[in-house]
Amino acid sequence: MSKAIQAIRGMNDCLPSETNVWQMVEATLRRVASNYGFAEIRMPIVESTALFKRSIGEVTDIVEKEMYTFDDRNGDSLTLRPEGTASCVRAGNQHGLLYNQEQRLWYMGPMFRHERPQKGRYRQFHQFGIEAFGIATPDIDAEIIMLSARLWKELGIAEHVTLELNSLGSNEERAAYRDALVAYLEQHQDKLDEDSKRRMHSNPLRVLDSKNPDVQAALIDAPALTDYFGEETKEHFANLKVYLDNAGINYVINERLVRGLDYYNRTVFEWVTDSLGAQGTVCAGGRYDGLVQQLGGKATPGFGFALGIERLVLMLTSLEKVNNIRPQVDAYIIALGEGADLKAITLAEQWRDKVPEIRIQSHCGGGNMKKQMKRADKSGAQIALILGEDEIAREQVTVKYLRGQHEQQSLAFNEVAELLIGLI
Repeated sequence: MSKAIQAIRGMNDCLPSETNVWQMVEATLRRVASNYGFAEIRMPIVESTALFKRSIGEVTDIVEKEMYTFDDRNGDSLTLRPEGTASCVRAGNQHGLLYNQEQRLWYMGPMFRHERPQKGRYRQFHQFGIEAFGIATPDIDAEIIMLSARLWKELGIAEHVTLELNSLGSNEERAAYRDALVAYLEQHQDKLDEDSKRRMHSNPLRVLDSKNPDVQAALIDAPALTDYFGEETKEHFANLKVYLDNAGINYVINERLVRGLDYYNRTVFEWVTDSLGAQGTVCAGGRYDGLVQQLGGKATPGFGFALGIERLVLMLTSLEKVNNIRPQVDAYIIALGEGADLKAITLAEQWRDKVPEIRIQSHCGGGNMKKQMKRADKSGAQIALILGEDEIAREQVTVKYLRGQHEQQSLAFNEVAELLIGLI
């Protein structure tokens, strides 16, 4: 007997017992994005490797360590997308969607990073992303953050997440700060870990984000990025906070928040939680005004975020927010006796015509009452519709409630549709 083939480590199956939670989350994401005027865009999973090197940055962890990169048969270097913003910008440039226009786009799908799998962090993971182009003012920053806050409200987890906010300044301001920070780090090399020493010249702002407490202690007297801000950056960030304050959205200013991708400028934000252990970031994003031009387009401001769907599902499950999700099946038809199978399938089709939203499963494969009732209960259906020889003769079904305390009843075939409507 040959050895069974297993899924690749860190690339997980989503089983039928889990997909109803995923579908609920995905439906909420789509609905809220649509409510704010965002339209869906779908990009390919495989892109040119150069796209991510140019956008994310060659000295980031993603590009250096985590990308799934390979040469195709033509010798071209291709990469499974590790994030969505660069692909979205590439698509917008390629199809003429961005320059001198406003676009509000969303996408959802799998991303890939080769890193050590752990709870909430996988090699194939799924992201939902929001991107807005063509608006440079802080009102779009605020509205997109408000959109993310509404997602938590809709999913029932608003009290379990905290908004962290920071500004990275303009590219010019950040470059001036970078020189000052490098000079400071060079004077304190003996207090830095190996990772921070490696990043000190290639990507010094990431040192600020180090999780090493010794490194954080060494940074206490480091120069502050805010000291390098001009009036325009200060005004942008101040106005953003006014919008959020007026909307009643609480936030914490985190001056160590820098994000792991090179393309961010000005506003950056993260929604964090203590409900996921070490993987505390649920959603993150910010402004990337130089990225469109960096990828070959004409200068276009942008702002967006991405969130991990696996982490949302983990949160909802651990916080027991999934108990009231509609099951996969609403009604289960039990067929007993001669001719009942054919009649059950025929009636099910008629009821689906009358109530298109209903989910009805007809029992197939035969079996006695006990076996069929066991299947009905396992399906998660609210009711079993029992059809035997007596019921067929009377043109009725027996309705047995599988959830809650309700009396069994008999209904005429033409009365069942009204009952099914009440299940939705």
